[in-house]
Amino acid sequence: MGKTVLLTAGGTGGHLFPAQALASELLRRGWTVELATDERADKYGSAFPARKVHIIASETIRGRNPISLAKTAFSLLKGTLQARSVIRTLKPDVVAGFGGYPTFPPMFAARMTETPSILHEANAVMGRANKLLAKGVTAIATSVPIEDLPDASSNKQVETGNPVRDAVLEAADLPYDAPRSDGEFKLLVFGGSQGARFFSDLVPPSVEHLPAETRSRLRIVQQCRPEDMERVQKAYQDLGVAAECASFFQDMPQRISQAHIVVCRSGASSVSELSVLGRPSILVPLPGAIDQDQAANAKVLEKAGGAWPIREVDLHPERLAKEIQRFMDAPDMLSKAAERARSVAKPDAVKRLADLVETIALKKGERP
Repeated sequence: MGKTVLLTAGGTGGHLFPAQALASELLRRGWTVELATDERADKYGSAFPARKVHIIASETIRGRNPISLAKTAFSLLKGTLQARSVIRTLKPDVVAGFGGYPTFPPMFAARMTETPSILHEANAVMGRANKLLAKGVTAIATSVPIEDLPDASSNKQVETGNPVRDAVLEAADLPYDAPRSDGEFKLLVFGGSQGARFFSDLVPPSVEHLPAETRSRLRIVQQCRPEDMERVQKAYQDLGVAAECASFFQDMPQRISQAHIVVCRSGASSVSELSVLGRPSILVPLPGAIDQDQAANAKVLEKAGGAWPIREVDLHPERLAKEIQRFMDAPDMLSKAAERARSVAKPDAVKRLADLVETIALKKGERP
């Protein structure tokens, strides 16, 4: 008889994509997959290979306002009771969490019901929600070794890497095609829900600073928020630049593999996909994060020589224009960066994580 896993993840691509990768691998191994998440997953959930998606109440802790904290506590309590009911009904062999506050209720409910559990940390530093959960889980799967954990949690670490979707692995065999000095230059720009606005304000003015001859070579694919789409597309049209803009690209792995250089944030999924696909990038870590997780992620690719991180505060249109021109004039440098990005890839991460799930499943009945 097959086994059942309950995956839980925050409703963003950065949390759901690794969970989706694991779901696909476990399905191939004969597992039944269920997903617990929040209402934001609708954008991605249609592609998630789960038998059922359970929407669980959750809330992020914001500030110290007593009323806000009370609402958060109530939402998390409600979500925990919902998740406990789901777990008691499903009786999963393992619960696996992928970060974000929506993982808190199911992971805490797993502890309450003595269900074996795995916490996956995709970033180079552990997020707040995961830190709260780490003590009560059976194992902690990490993308890279995390050094600042208490001994009780550190001893549970298993370095698996960050799983990437099947579509990424399918595109990973495509070699990097360096730009020619007189040919088109393919620039891909994306930033997720919290990064697209910044790039919509930054990239078109940067392109305007480039010489007309340089602009004529550009082929831009850019993710934009729906409310920014028209103005960004018009800006490129006025500049005579070929550009395709959309609020979401279902085929993002293919888009990355076709790019000569990528400009994006440095979320864990983006960094993992860039390394597996072997594509050079300009990384702009999301500023203001308490844990500075994106800055830490960017350093992994920077240290390998596969990316050039630039702080948002330092990145203005004139600076980005100079960077684009520099890379367009140095195809060999881009080729080397592509190779170095691939050198830190863990394309077998999903198999490692699935192996860990199957190992932990043997511990059902044992209290974490």
